[in-house]
Amino acid sequence: MVREELLSRADAALAEGRWGDARSSYEQALADEETGAAYFGSAIALWWLGSNRESVDRCTRAYTLFRRSGAETAAARCAVWLAITYKANFANFAAANGWIARAERMLAGLDPGSLHGWVWVARAYRLPDLDTAEALSSKALDVARSAGDADLELVALSQLGLVLVGKGEAGPGFALIDEAMAAALAGDRSTLDTVVYTCCDMLNACELTDDVERAAQWCRVADDFVRTYGCPFLYAECRILYGSVLAATGRWDDADRELCAGVQLTAHTYPALHTRASTRLAELRIRQGRLEEAGHLLDDLGVGVEARGEQALSLAALLLARGDAHGAGRTLEPQLRPLEQHRTHLTTALDLLVDAYLTVGDLGKSAAAARRLTEIAARTDNDRSTAVAAGAAGRVAAARGHGAAAAADLEAALRAWSRLELPFESARTRVELGRVLADRRPEVAVDHLRRALATFETLGAAREADRAAAVLRSLGVRCRARTGKPGLLTVREKEVLRLIGAGLSNPEIAARLFVSRKTASHHVSSILAKLDLRNRAEAAAYVATVLGPRRGSDLL
Repeated sequence: MVREELLSRADAALAEGRWGDARSSYEQALADEETGAAYFGSAIALWWLGSNRESVDRCTRAYTLFRRSGAETAAARCAVWLAITYKANFANFAAANGWIARAERMLAGLDPGSLHGWVWVARAYRLPDLDTAEALSSKALDVARSAGDADLELVALSQLGLVLVGKGEAGPGFALIDEAMAAALAGDRSTLDTVVYTCCDMLNACELTDDVERAAQWCRVADDFVRTYGCPFLYAECRILYGSVLAATGRWDDADRELCAGVQLTAHTYPALHTRASTRLAELRIRQGRLEEAGHLLDDLGVGVEARGEQALSLAALLLARGDAHGAGRTLEPQLRPLEQHRTHLTTALDLLVDAYLTVGDLGKSAAAARRLTEIAARTDNDRSTAVAAGAAGRVAAARGHGAAAAADLEAALRAWSRLELPFESARTRVELGRVLADRRPEVAVDHLRRALATFETLGAAREADRAAAVLRSLGVRCRARTGKPGLLTVREKEVLRLIGAGLSNPEIAARLFVSRKTASHHVSSILAKLDLRNRAEAAAYVATVLGPRRGSDLL
């Protein structure tokens, strides 16, 4: 078969989503002659099959061959593809920006056209500066409509929608994404890549707004698409983003399953998605009170004092949960300016800072952070911003001894969280209300605290349940004891618990059981979670006082 026929057959297979056939035909064509077109087509097929690094290598080779042959436009298209792939798959923004700059240089001097629009989309893709991302996406949308490029139009439309959602304009943002999704799924595009772009934007927007119903709907659509065409990237991103929404809405068992699947699916294939999955799972572990596991997840990602963006938010939440308010503040303060355009993430950062400042007794800084939250809420006008701002104002007012103002703000926050149907946030607000109302309206305070305790116990938020129970006990209300039982443990976990009771450290446990230190640490974290214990000291006390010497020795 002549090379032209092989390429034609490969291109047809690629357009129809027959990735294996496309790859095979491109390989046959390359065996006959190495061309940029065959390498580029092979790169796309390999990406859909999940061979990401090989895909990048093929696209880089295609770029080189196009440049050598003087096909500058084709080379620029390769550069755009590489830029987006480096961002989406590997979170390598330095490499991505290099390829974008290369594409811009090759297109310099040409009248703006469709390929310029793709460069602007690549530049705006996952850009933290949402004002710039909005301007670039809008430019791309305009040029797409002028050039009649349906794929560019839909990608720019959905990306612009996601940017608006990130800026707190959920209504207009989702309207654009809905339009892009409907058109892409109806066939108003020439490539299946467009469906992946728009679907990922939709799911990211659902995560930002904790919209579980919309997320579930589009995850079903995405899963149907994956069953037909493959695409491990989209399947993994669905698991991660849907799991994040489930965690926010209190379906923690389902969230755990989805996020753990996301971590496993991306471990060796999609570094960017793996980081996101691990970060989201760490956030769930923090809420569950499983702080050691959360720490391991962030440590494995190399998240430290220089963390940025969403990873900085997760690290700060962990530090705050561990009682290191100063560390949380040091982590968050440098992030305020970079997050300024991303109101959703900025809101989270400021809310954490309010708690950090209150913990160290800095009422001035906590009040300033709360005021910024109120300003953001006034600009965005949605329930989430309202709830966060009102809750922060209420906590600051309570710290200042302004009980009536604190109660009014916290009640407003509770109403907003209830409308959003976010149980964890609602329960935490009830605990704050219980503290504020304890002296003036003790019966109402007890009701709020009991409802919060019930919610935390249902969710499995052990640390928060302990706090609610402690406040109830301070008001003279008896609470149920912990329900953790050694029967929940695996055989290996029972071995580890016995060794904790004997005073062994994690390295000593690892040596005794011939496992790695990391594995020993994970066993300890699992034991603490299952038995509702805060740390290994409590685990040792549990063996000594709850089980007693005989039962402790019988754990094996």
